[in-house]
This record gives sequence, C-alpha cells and structure tokens, in this order.
Amino acid sequence: MAGAPSDQTGSVVSFAAALRVWWKVAMLSFGGPAGQIAVMYRIFVDEERWVSESRFLHALNYCMLLPGPEAQQLTTYVGWLQHGWRGGLTAGLLFVLPGFLSILLLSVLYAGFQGFTLVEALFFGLKPAVMAVVVQAVIRIGRKALKNGVMVGLAAASFAAIFLFEVPFPFIVIVAAVLGFVGGRIWPSWFLVVRGDAEDEVDASEDAESIASRRAEERPSSARAVRVALLWLTIWLAPLAVLGAVLGGSHVFVQEGVFFGQAAVVTFGGAYAVLAYVAQKAVETFGWLQPGEMLDGLGMAETTPGPLIQVVQFVGFMAAYRNPGTLDPMLAGVIGSVVVTWVTFAPCFLWIFLGAPYIEYLRGHKGLSCALSAITAAVVGVILNLAVWFSLHTLFAEVGEEQIAGMRLLVPKWGSLDLAAAIIAAGAFLALFRFNLSMLRTLGISVAAGAAWFALRG
Repeated sequence: MAGAPSDQTGSVVSFAAALRVWWKVAMLSFGGPAGQIAVMYRIFVDEERWVSESRFLHALNYCMLLPGPEAQQLTTYVGWLQHGWRGGLTAGLLFVLPGFLSILLLSVLYAGFQGFTLVEALFFGLKPAVMAVVVQAVIRIGRKALKNGVMVGLAAASFAAIFLFEVPFPFIVIVAAVLGFVGGRIWPSWFLVVRGDAEDEVDASEDAESIASRRAEERPSSARAVRVALLWLTIWLAPLAVLGAVLGGSHVFVQEGVFFGQAAVVTFGGAYAVLAYVAQKAVETFGWLQPGEMLDGLGMAETTPGPLIQVVQFVGFMAAYRNPGTLDPMLAGVIGSVVVTWVTFAPCFLWIFLGAPYIEYLRGHKGLSCALSAITAAVVGVILNLAVWFSLHTLFAEVGEEQIAGMRLLVPKWGSLDLAAAIIAAGAFLALFRFNLSMLRTLGISVAAGAAWFALRG
C-alpha cells in the first residue's frame, strides 16, 4: 500500500514486521477489555511507538462508542492506521484467532471429556498477573488524561455511576461527550486535554508525504461509505441468508446466527454488558445451556486470549452440540462455533472501515477534541471499574452484592480469599512496579508460579 507508516526513527514499518506485532498482541490479550487495552497501550504506544498517546486515546474513544468488543475494534483501527484495510483485517482476525481455537478446544473437552485440570493449572497464575497489568494501564492512561480537577471529577463520577449505580455505559459516554463539548466552549482550557492534531510526538516524526498519501487514499466520501457498507453487510449477512434458505428458520444454526447477529449491534459497553442478556436468553428462552454453564464458558473466555465476548462461541458450540439434527454432535458444535463467531465479529470490521476515516479526518477539531477529552476521562473510570470487578473475582471465590441507599456494593467474602492468587498478584505488582520487568516476563513467571502451586497442591 502506498504511504507505508514510519516509526520514531523514520524507517518504514513493513507488513511482515507489523504482522509479528499483531500476533504478539493477540497472544497476550488476556484479562478482558481492561487487560487487553493495557496490553495494546504497552505495545503500540510504549514499545513499538506506532501511535502517540493522544492518537491511541482518540481511537479508543471511538471504539468505546461502538457495539461489540472494543479491544478487537481498537487493534483493527491501529492495523488500519498502519496498513490500510489489509492491516485492519489482519490485525482484527489475528486478535480473534487464538481465542477462537482455544475455546473451540475447551468446548470439545467440556462437551466430551469434562477435563480442565491441566488448563486450570496453566492459567491459574495468569489472572492475578493481569490484575497488575490492568492497574498499570489505569495509572498510565490516567496520568495522560486526568490533567486537571475537571477530568479527575469526570473519571470519579464515571466510576461511581457504573460501579455503584450500574448506569449503562452508553449513557455515561453520551453525558461525558455532551459535557466535554459544551464545557469546551465555555472553559476550553479545562476540557482540551486529549489533542488530536499534529502535535503528537510520534505523528510528528512520521514522513509527512506518507501520512498525506495514506489519508488521501482513505479520505471519507459518500461513495466510499456506500461501497464499504455494501461490502461488509454482504460479508456479514449473506452466509446467514444462505443458511436460512437451505436449512429453514427453525434450524439451530439459523437461530444462533439471528440471535447473535442481533446481539452484535446492541451490545454496547463490551462483554460485561452483554453477558447477562446472552445468559438469560440462552438458558431461559432457547434452552441451549444449563444455568451454571454460562459461568463455565466465561471462565474459558477469561483464561484464554482474545475478547471476553468470545464466550458466545461456547454458547454456540453447546447449542448445536445438543441440537445436532442429522449431524455428528461434535461437528455440529464446531459449525455452531463458526456461525456465532462470524456474526459476532464481522460487523466490527464494518464499524471500523466505515467510521475510522471520518474519525481521523476530524482529529484536531476543537469541539470534538474537548468531547473526546471528557470521554477519555470517563473511560478511565470505566476501566477502573473493570479492574476492581476483575480483581475481586480473581482474589475471592465468593463476591456478594448489597444494596445500600440505592447503591450496589460488591462485598467479597473474606473467608473465600484465594491466598495463592493474592501472593501471585503481589509478586506481579512488585515485578512491574518495583523491578520494572517486562509484561511478557511478568506473565510468564506468574503462569509458572500458578502451575507449580497446582502441582504442589496435588
């Protein structure tokens, strides 16, 4: 593609080099959206210096507004920035692939063998380590986004709204955007924090001719928008239409495709926002799962790379496995996994390839920058909420809820504290914050410690 991007030294980032980085991101994408965003920030901004902090946050804000898995959409966006549509497609597909293969294998074991001891041993130490990575991300992003009392207040209000009052995430984002846009007109010095202009330290080092060429090629237009929309709507929906015509609307593959295709366009706020909805429908409406099995699927998604929303693949596998028709149950389960994964992630490419050129074109617009600054502050509060939720459920086997003055409080049962997980988490915090070990080394040591604990425990 013309106009290949450059790094801080001005050298061209080849597609092969980018491919290795995207694969690295995919293999390290544990811990749900908070952990995955932390991994991407660490690699894209700190290590590879592909994008500046402001551009990363600019892209993140857009992805947080979209339905579906924001982390997968974010890596697709960065891939698109680097190498156009083929970069976005490759980065997005690679991000999903390890999790898809892992959950497919675990689903087969779950349905046919019910054996998880080895997997549990390997990943026991991973979740406590991801806690440390997530906290590091909150601190790093917070330092760049929360530069004054107004931004700190927005982050605190966002955290309280979602953690204590369970305010829907889209509402938080909309309110933050309105406050930022209006506040920027009245007090611009307080709200213009995340800049989207040529002041980026990485962008300034890119070859200006390369940037101009790439942006001209992807310049937003009505004709381009129609082409992209028609292409990706066809890719998304045509296979489902074929299944419906051949198998009929009552077939499990078609039911899965329609249900999860609908879920893909209404699931704002990431996996945590959709899990309750999917669980209720899968258990009560369709009868695809038993009540406790959704938690088993979530455990698979939390301890394998890839988006947490990949848990829907497990639902798709079990639904088809239990309703195979004339097919072998295992084969039906595999096909069900593919159908659900397809209709869940195909629209993610539509949102990015259709919208990213407009978002890039508007970088530097003062009103938009003020709105995005406020959204970024709110996102810090949202990530902190995810970090607290993830930490509580990692360290404690039982976490209850209490309602006090209209507030929902998560209260861990202290007797259920997992001491081994707490020790591994403490070690990971020391490794990252005290000894400045790399994320990869920290995760490796934690996994080894978790496996050793399982071996000693017998």
